[in-house]
Amino acid sequence: MDSGDNSSRDKGISRKDFLKSSGALAAGFSILPSSVVSGLGHKMPSDKLNIAGIGVGGIGRANLNNMSSENIVALCDVDLDYAAKTFNDFPKAQVFEDFRRMFDDMGDDIDAAVVATPDHTHYVAAAEAMRLGKHVFVQKPLTHSVYEARKLRQIADETGVVTQMGNQGNSADGIRKICEWIWNGEIGEVEEVHAWTNRPIWPQGLERPTETPSTPPTLDWDQFIGPAPWRPYNPAYTPWNWRAWWDYGTGALGDMGCHIIDPVFKALQLGQP
Repeated sequence: MDSGDNSSRDKGISRKDFLKSSGALAAGFSILPSSVVSGLGHKMPSDKLNIAGIGVGGIGRANLNNMSSENIVALCDVDLDYAAKTFNDFPKAQVFEDFRRMFDDMGDDIDAAVVATPDHTHYVAAAEAMRLGKHVFVQKPLTHSVYEARKLRQIADETGVVTQMGNQGNSADGIRKICEWIWNGEIGEVEEVHAWTNRPIWPQGLERPTETPSTPPTLDWDQFIGPAPWRPYNPAYTPWNWRAWWDYGTGALGDMGCHIIDPVFKALQLGQP
């Protein structure tokens, strides 16, 4: 992701600028150009991206900590209690429960967004960010439906922002080794593939809850529901078991299928169905 024009930084430092800096240093004070600081292995504050997190109580926390060399300026989560650890990680970031309010209040100060909400709100959050010109890192599964995935691709083409889907296994050496083995013919021609997982590890075959307990004061239930059909709060839905319900998740296929089928798809170069 790049939030600006690097052309001026790529030119390096001229002899004139270097002499100016040297003279100032001799006087006991120096303001070094960013190219000098970068050359010393440091990044100027002005060169850092301002990143917002949307859905930061789970994998979003790990994503943001992996980006902690940048400026984490805003954090948004519908469950303030579940996301409290992430708020503590980045005490200078402003906290929101509604990503739309976050963009209204801080839009000009945000370069990129990390979207790691439950599956059913990936699209609405990412689409809003992209239409505002924000680069996005969206956790897998990219969207809740094929239609939403196609719409995000269209928005990416229209806006030209930098986009990436988070699929951690695809960034590791294991998948590269598998591809090399297959492409080198190490096990011959592949005719059939079996992929399996120990998921789901959340309750399955659940009946719709009939109890209507009070919504925790730290949870914005309306924001959690988002584009899904409205129903009363129940702890059977969140924070963990949302994958078990089609309204909010995509089950084991969207959880682990993205990981374990990915090497098959990539190594065998399957393309579109």
